[in-house]
Amino acid sequence: MPEPTKKDETPNAQPEESIAPESNGVLPLPEISLQISPPPEAVAEAEPVETEGKEPEPVEPVPVEVVVAKEPEPVENGSTDPEPVAVGVKEQVEPEVKEEAPCSPPPPAPPRPAEMEKAEPVIVVTTPPPPPPADKDDDAAASTPSPTPPAEDANSLKKLSIELPHDNVPLSAMGRKDSVWSLGEGQLPEDLDKPIDTPPLSTLLIEKPQGGSITVGEDITFVAKVEAKDLLRKPTIKWFKGKWMDLASKTGKHLQLKETFDRFTKIHTFEMHIIKAKDNYAGNYRCEVTYKDKFDSCAFDLEVKEVEQMSQNVDIRSAFKRSSEGQEDAGELDFSGLLKHREPKQEEAPDVDVWEILKSARPDEYEKIAFNYGITDLRGLLKRLKKTKKEEKKSEAFAKKLDPAYQVDKGGKIRFVVDLADPTVELKWYKNGQEIRPTPKYVKYIFEHKGTQRIMIVNNCVLNDDAAYSVSAGDEKCTTELFVKELPVKIVKDIEAVKTTVNERIELECEVSEEGAQVKWMKNGVEVPTGVRSRYRVKSEGTKHWLIIDDASKDDTGTYSLMATGGNTEARVQVDLKPLKILQDLQNVTVMLGQPLKLHCEINPGNVPGRWYRNGQLIQPNDRINILHRAKNHRLEIESSSIHDSGDYTFVPEGYTQSLCAKIHVIDPPKVHLDSLNVPDNTVVIVAGTKLRLEIPISGEPAPRVVWMKGERVILDSGNRVRAETFADQTCFTIEVTEREDTGNYKIVLQNEAGEDTGSVRVKVVDIPDPPEAPLVPAVGGDWCSMTWDPPLYDGGSPILGYFIERKKKQSSRWMRLNFDLNKEATFEPKKMIEGVPYEVRVFAVNAIGVSKPSEPSKAFVPLAVTSEPTMLVVDDVTDTTVTMKWRPPETIGAAGLDGYLVEYCVEGTDDWIVANKGLTEKTKYTITGLPPESKILVRVRAINAAGASTPRTLQHSILVKEVIEPPKIRIPRHLKQTCIRRVGEAVNLVVPFMGKPRPKVSWLKEGNAIDPTHVSIRNTECDSIIFIRKADRNHSGKYEMTVKVENHEDTAIIDIQIVDLPGPPQYVKIEEVWGENVALDWTPPKDNGNAPITGYTIQKADKKTMEWYTCVEHYHRTCITISELVVGNEYYFRIYSENMCGLSECATQTKDSALIVKEGMNLKNPEYTDHDFKEPPKFTQPLINTFAIAGYNATLNCSVRANPRPKVIWMKNKIAIIDDPRYRMFSNQGVCSLEIRKPNPYDGGTYSCKAINDLGEAQVECKLEVKGGFTFYELMQRGVPLHLIDKYMNEAKNVEAEK
Repeated sequence: MPEPTKKDETPNAQPEESIAPESNGVLPLPEISLQISPPPEAVAEAEPVETEGKEPEPVEPVPVEVVVAKEPEPVENGSTDPEPVAVGVKEQVEPEVKEEAPCSPPPPAPPRPAEMEKAEPVIVVTTPPPPPPADKDDDAAASTPSPTPPAEDANSLKKLSIELPHDNVPLSAMGRKDSVWSLGEGQLPEDLDKPIDTPPLSTLLIEKPQGGSITVGEDITFVAKVEAKDLLRKPTIKWFKGKWMDLASKTGKHLQLKETFDRFTKIHTFEMHIIKAKDNYAGNYRCEVTYKDKFDSCAFDLEVKEVEQMSQNVDIRSAFKRSSEGQEDAGELDFSGLLKHREPKQEEAPDVDVWEILKSARPDEYEKIAFNYGITDLRGLLKRLKKTKKEEKKSEAFAKKLDPAYQVDKGGKIRFVVDLADPTVELKWYKNGQEIRPTPKYVKYIFEHKGTQRIMIVNNCVLNDDAAYSVSAGDEKCTTELFVKELPVKIVKDIEAVKTTVNERIELECEVSEEGAQVKWMKNGVEVPTGVRSRYRVKSEGTKHWLIIDDASKDDTGTYSLMATGGNTEARVQVDLKPLKILQDLQNVTVMLGQPLKLHCEINPGNVPGRWYRNGQLIQPNDRINILHRAKNHRLEIESSSIHDSGDYTFVPEGYTQSLCAKIHVIDPPKVHLDSLNVPDNTVVIVAGTKLRLEIPISGEPAPRVVWMKGERVILDSGNRVRAETFADQTCFTIEVTEREDTGNYKIVLQNEAGEDTGSVRVKVVDIPDPPEAPLVPAVGGDWCSMTWDPPLYDGGSPILGYFIERKKKQSSRWMRLNFDLNKEATFEPKKMIEGVPYEVRVFAVNAIGVSKPSEPSKAFVPLAVTSEPTMLVVDDVTDTTVTMKWRPPETIGAAGLDGYLVEYCVEGTDDWIVANKGLTEKTKYTITGLPPESKILVRVRAINAAGASTPRTLQHSILVKEVIEPPKIRIPRHLKQTCIRRVGEAVNLVVPFMGKPRPKVSWLKEGNAIDPTHVSIRNTECDSIIFIRKADRNHSGKYEMTVKVENHEDTAIIDIQIVDLPGPPQYVKIEEVWGENVALDWTPPKDNGNAPITGYTIQKADKKTMEWYTCVEHYHRTCITISELVVGNEYYFRIYSENMCGLSECATQTKDSALIVKEGMNLKNPEYTDHDFKEPPKFTQPLINTFAIAGYNATLNCSVRANPRPKVIWMKNKIAIIDDPRYRMFSNQGVCSLEIRKPNPYDGGTYSCKAINDLGEAQVECKLEVKGGFTFYELMQRGVPLHLIDKYMNEAKNVEAEK
């Protein structure tokens, strides 16, 4: 897409003045005028400039006037050698000025005065003007208006324009041989009279957006419409500005895109709204519409005009004559616009430069200067002056940077020049971010150094060189953009129309204006494929291009066109057929089935292909059918003919309406194809009750007659349940509902003219078996039974595979399947039944066909089971004539319940079991009486229910009938092993269990004295003793000793009872010292602590004025305190309550004196303290306590010790230190020592000691641990322990008891 160039013209279409750089609008230099015509070279090198206008008008060639302005000794690139000057050609321009799109490279700004001083001499070529009114000081050569420019459409004439040096060519390129020229995109003068091809019309857009012109701040809408009658979905539309800026990502406050669809007119409407346009919105826009392989686009321009604020004839002073007061842009002046819109001046130029005067004047002189020179808009003048005084920040590395953009024609070359401030800085050139490195063999890029200038020349520019270039010098970088413009390729010689016949060679020739140009061949608007396997060949030589078709066909008829960038040409190609002659027609053929078949014909022309048809269906070649075509001969060969090959055959030459026809008839003798049944021995097995349908293929030509027979009976096709039917290629035998009687042999007979054939089929009807007889239940258990049955009388024609068994509760109707795998035998044992519930069972027989009907249910039966044996049979008591046994109920009782127990015994050495209880006993304890003394007996117990007696539970060892003395043992509860604390007035009720036989005697003592029964009540039973105090008093406190005696054996225990009460108040409270806002108090502990340690004190204060008491501190442990934050000037009393575990004392002790808080004299008397020695030897504050433990449950021994320094703690068992034993865990925290014994057994019993040692001494406490609940003889036997180990264990246990 060519770069849009900015057009410099005035609104009145006046040509621009040529102004020398140092003249400020006056040309004092001498002038040379020459009458020349535009040279062809200038026209060839020029850059196209797009212009728009109205209808074309005839343009007459006019002579050109050349004005040369010279300066003395021009210098460029640091050299004094004269350089060629730049040439600019200007012609008539349009009234409207169109700016570039933001995304296009902007033209360089007009040169500032400092830049114009460095400009080279300029040659300006313009059209000769008529004599305009001009002053003597105006330009020596002025341009005159040309005729109105023509419109830029397909038939319009292009204009030739060479831009001013500062318009599109960078200043650094001015005055050099390789300067960039801008040439208008148009035709040469000699081509103006030639017609221009009209471009192809749009295929999608029915209404295109039109360009427009608005003023800054106004709104405008562009509309594009697409017809959707032939479209299956919505087309895709894109809006662009310039080359590549997609506006879809720019929507927002100032840009909105809208899409609508009218269902009645089938038209898509696309709108682009520009709201409150800005001056930079002007430029070229493009709308692209895409639908599948269709594409359409339209370009349009938007012009944004500034609000006119100045007249056409202005000078520097008149520009600042205020047009409106208080506006933001009042006084703004566009110098470039001033230069462009100048008309020939009617008055003398001002003699003084007001800008120079203002720049050198002081700020207080601005008003005077404005008054002297008639400037009324002083505010706008000062704003403009402030902007001109701003100096741009100069680059430290570059004295002169690259211009924003460059443009060059394809095949030309371009020079990029930068001027360095420091020539020693390393310079790097980049293209699209990739560094450009010089190569010795490839001269695409040439790098030159001229003084401080660094030049990169790009030779033979191609489209790939259209990119962003940048140069870096140290840390600084400047960028530019190069636009490569490709000249259009024009059609020099059009394609000629061709008319020929098939199989001829077609050659289409066209000539274009440029060698090696890229062109595109089209056929009927579609690009011609030119691949390796394509029928089309494309050839090019120089400017000529050919499209060659070697073997033309009728499909090649159409419109062929060649498209180039500058136009297209098209021609019509017509391919006709040659007349057809039949040399040999097809002949009718009759052939036997399986014999080869051949059809042959001859036609002229011979190279015409054709198609074979059978009964109107196209015949495709395959392994059996072969189609041959050699010259004029066309042949159809079938290796082995079949019935399907019969029919009407037609050969149709391609492209002709004539056809050749013949008839083929294939004959075949009848045959029955029983193999299709795919059953062994032609035996068909069918299940009774289902439908049987045998479809047996038959063959024969003509169609044979078919007869089905069973024995001598013929089966007709009109039968209801059994019938036979015949079709063209098969015979069908059908039995609607098969029965057992349908079993037998069936015969098939086929007859036709060619012969006869027969076949036989055997039908076997199978069925499910009959149900078995009702099963029998001979045996019943607690949750099971056994059942038997006889096989069914009829197996259904298939062997019995097995049986299914079901059961149900008699009261239920829901049967439950008991086996999911077939039971092969005629017996089964159901399980998992509920005792006491009546059940029924039944049986199903199964063969390969299915499952029979169920048998009749069996007789109802009820599962019942005896209970399990009683558990935990032990000896409870033994006397000289009786033995008392205890046991636990059976683990499983069952539905029959438990009626009672039967106890039996026998004398050791005999097998005679004697029933001890004549009737059943329901209790789990029974005493056997009448036994001979000192005899040994064995005892067993049975559980009895409705199902019978359970297996007996027998005591493993014999029992000696002799009373056993059991030493007494007091079992103190855990909570009584510590001091029992009660409050005064509470009841005390302590129960202490004990053991011993016969019944022990119990006695109580308090502090060694007998207990007064009026104060303390004691009640004794066979197994425990209860001590009861109805209302406790502090006199009841003390240690109570309990003694239990059995003959010569006794056991004692001590119970400590502590009765506590509220404490008394402190004995004496005094004020030790008063200073500042602080009072120091001291007191002595109470005389009566309530039989419990004092846990703290509560201190209260009261103002002497109000005597309202307020708590200062609670739970205070020491006997002295300092009360702070007292109010100055107040006088305070203090009182203190003592506190123990029962609570605060009933009254408090108050200070006798008061403490007055005075403001002055705040002198603190520092008391003298002596350091206290906290070292002390170990001392146990809480000793170990004798403990009972349960076997298998963790036990813990606790004590507390106080010592400083921290002591070393050692635990011992039976005076042996416990070290690294995993069964023990030892803890010590804040003086509390603990020993945890994990899951103790009787062997863990003994004396445990805790010893604490430090540098000052040592201390030791000890206790006894007794482990109860060891294994019994029976439990050891159950665990499988050998008898000698059990005996050893029992003896050790007896010895331990004896020692205790």
